[in-house]
Amino acid sequence: MHIGHPRRLAAIALSAAWCAVGTPGSAQQLPEVHGNFSADGQYYNDDPDIGAVPPPQTWGFNAWGNVVMTMGRFQAGLRLESYEPSLLGYPAGTPYKGSGIGYRYINYHQADLDITVGNFFEQFGQGMVFRSYEERYLGVDNAMDGVRVKYRPLPGLYLKGVMGRMRLAFDDGTVKGEGLVRGADAELSISELDSAWSHNWNLILGGSFVSKYQTAASQLVTQPDGSVAQLEMPANVGAWAGRLNFTSPRWNVYAEYAYKINDPNRRNNYIYKPGQGLLVNATYSTRGLGVSVGAHSYDNMLYQSARNAPTPFDLNINFLPPLTKQHTYNLPATLYPYATQPNGEVSYQGEVFYKFKKGTPLGGKYGTKIALNGSTAVGLDTTGVDLLTDSARTGYRSSLFAGNYDIDGKYFTDLNVELRKRVSETWELALTYLYFEYDIDVIQGKPGKPLVFADMVVLEGLHNFNDRTSLRFEVQHLWTKQDLGNWATAVAELTFSPHWFVAAQDQYNYETFGSTFIKDGKEVPAERTHYPIGSVGYIRGGNRFQVNYGRQRAGIFCVGGVCRQVPAANGLTVSITSTF
Repeated sequence: MHIGHPRRLAAIALSAAWCAVGTPGSAQQLPEVHGNFSADGQYYNDDPDIGAVPPPQTWGFNAWGNVVMTMGRFQAGLRLESYEPSLLGYPAGTPYKGSGIGYRYINYHQADLDITVGNFFEQFGQGMVFRSYEERYLGVDNAMDGVRVKYRPLPGLYLKGVMGRMRLAFDDGTVKGEGLVRGADAELSISELDSAWSHNWNLILGGSFVSKYQTAASQLVTQPDGSVAQLEMPANVGAWAGRLNFTSPRWNVYAEYAYKINDPNRRNNYIYKPGQGLLVNATYSTRGLGVSVGAHSYDNMLYQSARNAPTPFDLNINFLPPLTKQHTYNLPATLYPYATQPNGEVSYQGEVFYKFKKGTPLGGKYGTKIALNGSTAVGLDTTGVDLLTDSARTGYRSSLFAGNYDIDGKYFTDLNVELRKRVSETWELALTYLYFEYDIDVIQGKPGKPLVFADMVVLEGLHNFNDRTSLRFEVQHLWTKQDLGNWATAVAELTFSPHWFVAAQDQYNYETFGSTFIKDGKEVPAERTHYPIGSVGYIRGGNRFQVNYGRQRAGIFCVGGVCRQVPAANGLTVSITSTF
């Protein structure tokens, strides 16, 4: 099916909407129009002390607006985007520039059939073989452009089919990748099919198959001995997955296994080894108690719709969820967040939450909450295969959950405990301790950097002066002898409901208490650097305005195990969001 130029399809969508409005017999149905708008502009100053270099334009500007019109069974929408130029470090992958249409679609549903033509996001299971999604503040957007059909032939059975090409970049409009992605998914909900199961107990079974097509081609590859080999790349690469999900009032157990047929690509050095992955999660909850455990193993599971995709962030067909806590406090969230290693990882996580009841010795007058969390990720224990003698070019041998648990195989460890308690009618406090082990070489791609061992303590407080005014604050400290050394952070946010808020933050990197610091194996004078920033915001109706001024340190910004580099910056930031 030929989809056509973005502007042409947008015109078709709006024309169809206009026709629907004017269709005889639909006079009783009035169209509904809603949408949203978001813009972030930043003025950059030169700040050599933190390595901040302004772009030639001195301003960066990202903006987008969505408009969705719904009428009966019909829906049409489009998103206009502008990057004039894009903010520094944005997006995560191939650059965005210019202004134009970034997303448009028409959708129609009747009875149990749902059809979308144009752009769409979709996911099969946990996404191990297919997930099309966006995380706009990371600059991750692999929207499909094609056709999606969803159908429910009988109660409890859900079918999906997708076909299209994925968004790669933006240049006065969406730029699509070369590869064609096709997939199908079936899911069976037993409780809807069999009345013997109650609605509180259910077993969901699912299966998916996805294939990418890219024109077959020869690929020149440098061998370990320096010679050059010519390899034939497969045109079609398939992947399949099976899953089950059991739920009851207290239990939720989920397991999914995925297998990818040989997929030689730039990221795996063009080996023909199949990929596979297995994840298992189980949670138990009752009043005042929650327990969850999880484990997964991924082996050669990076799956992109182009074998030579420009970056690991582009054209990803699947999504491999991380098994680590997503911290919100500034230091653990921005200094050492974890990013999933799709081509080889074994990970485990456990978490316990308990609330001591009111009136007990540990619960006191208002009760006390405690949460323990631990996770770790290591590389796979692999045995290399000589590419010069291996005719199958598999690269290495490995097994799922056979990890390299030596210190040189460790990627990440996070152990943390949080104690949260309301101490009076107007005060609530939370105290958190965290211990990190973090391989910067693997996770951030900085070769030669040592494994980081870090301890952190965070004190958070909330004081309600009255029903309209409250103060929230954080005091954080991080100790480490590696990487950038010690950090301290203070945050204060004063809210005047329902319209105003002001905030101030300072990150202080003082490396060590002494006068010298060991950096990259050399003893150098210790540096002391402040990163202050202030904010003021105003909220009214569906509109939100915020102005920030200050320093932003270089680092990484992560959401859900996907991260991008953020450069050092100094300047003024203005943000506007609006919904209607």
